[in-house]
Amino acid sequence: MPDVLGKNLSIEIIGQSHSKIIKATLFGMPKGIEINQEVIKNALAKRRPILNIDTSRIEDDKFNIVSGVKDGFSDGNPFSIEIENNNIKSNDYDDLEYIPRPGHADYVGYMKYKDEYDFRGGGFFSGRLTSLIVAISSVIIDALEKQNIYIGTHILKCGNVIDSHIDSLEDIKAINNKRIALKDNLEQQLEKQINEIKEDHDSIGGITETVIYNVPLGLGDKHFSSCEGLISKCIFGIGGIKGIEFGDGFEFANKVGSTANDEFIIKDGNISTITNHNGGINGGITNGMPIVFKCVVKPTPSINKTQRSVNLKTKENVLINIKGRHDPAIIRRIPIVINSVTALAIFDLYISEFGKEVFNKWKKDTE
Repeated sequence: MPDVLGKNLSIEIIGQSHSKIIKATLFGMPKGIEINQEVIKNALAKRRPILNIDTSRIEDDKFNIVSGVKDGFSDGNPFSIEIENNNIKSNDYDDLEYIPRPGHADYVGYMKYKDEYDFRGGGFFSGRLTSLIVAISSVIIDALEKQNIYIGTHILKCGNVIDSHIDSLEDIKAINNKRIALKDNLEQQLEKQINEIKEDHDSIGGITETVIYNVPLGLGDKHFSSCEGLISKCIFGIGGIKGIEFGDGFEFANKVGSTANDEFIIKDGNISTITNHNGGINGGITNGMPIVFKCVVKPTPSINKTQRSVNLKTKENVLINIKGRHDPAIIRRIPIVINSVTALAIFDLYISEFGKEVFNKWKKDTE
């Protein structure tokens, strides 16, 4: 069954880490959105491992658009993409059947789904499936940018490497074109730190920051239909993310009202706030300022150290050493995935407020 996102969109993801083909279908796709295959390829390239600090499992990400497209534009039917898996080493998991890996979803997968759970590579919990989200959402990001809405995510903190905050649209455009999503010139420091962690057979987490510029006033609604709520729901669809905060977030605990409030001002005939402590959202509704939120990304659970686990079949305590190919820091590759799920949330909210027709580029170009 498809997962319902907001009021307009649903997505269905089919396949596992080691299945021959994985597939995603977006239901509720408006008619008339340009489907540019180069846009999809470029987005997938941002997610693909390219550095020695990434996993050595490198997939070509050959994709096939199955449905929902006519003459280069979405036709209003469900939009579906398949991606091939061609670099699989299932024998790396031969010793792990019935033995859940610490920090992974193996245990709950075994207990909830029984024989349906494919433990190899994490099965349907695998980060490999985020390639589908990136592919599907790439055309959504492109459509939002045609409405002048830009989403950018960078690595704010990883160990002792701390990046500067995003404070302009130019920052977003620059970060989105970088090999490593950092505002400052910290690539070498980040690679050095992650390599040191990798050599110690361990992994490391971090914090990302996402900023969305030119979001119109009025997206979202009160109570349980808030903008924060939908973004958070989509963000937690990414494995490895364990926390999210909007604006100043938990730092509000150290403030008083006079330093936490965003005062209003009229500038050039427009109403805005002097500060943006609330991250562009009040009462669950966008206020016209940039949306700002941070995510906590946990260390990759798969590490090459001896760990304790259990054998679910024999009910014995065991020691395990995880083999396979794993990222020592998934935070390096996660920014494009965060951008992608965020785009789905904003897209859904935008449709609720302005309707599907605003995205019908095909209609405008052919009238």
